[in-house]
Amino acid sequence: MSERLLSEDSQVQASRMFRAGGLKTGGKFFALVVDGELVVKVPTERVDELVAGGARRFEAGGRSVREWISLVPADEAACTAFVVEARDFVAAMTRR
Repeated sequence: MSERLLSEDSQVQASRMFRAGGLKTGGKFFALVVDGELVVKVPTERVDELVAGGARRFEAGGRSVREWISLVPADEAACTAFVVEARDFVAAMTRR
């Protein structure tokens, strides 16, 4: 999944954050894998929607991080969709 994004989008880079491997665009992280869960950056409203559906807010240092959600996608297609959604959200923020 990440290899595909890295090869398809020249703006996406692999790096490390929170001692985890992650992806960033425009210098900003948008996806990580932490303790076997996918962690993505999405708008706060989307975080609330996903929490209502069973996902949990991502915590760093014991504190909830507003625009980050931790989840276990049902399959590869769902994983890809979440990562692309996060990339698009962060890419739009970096263009402002």
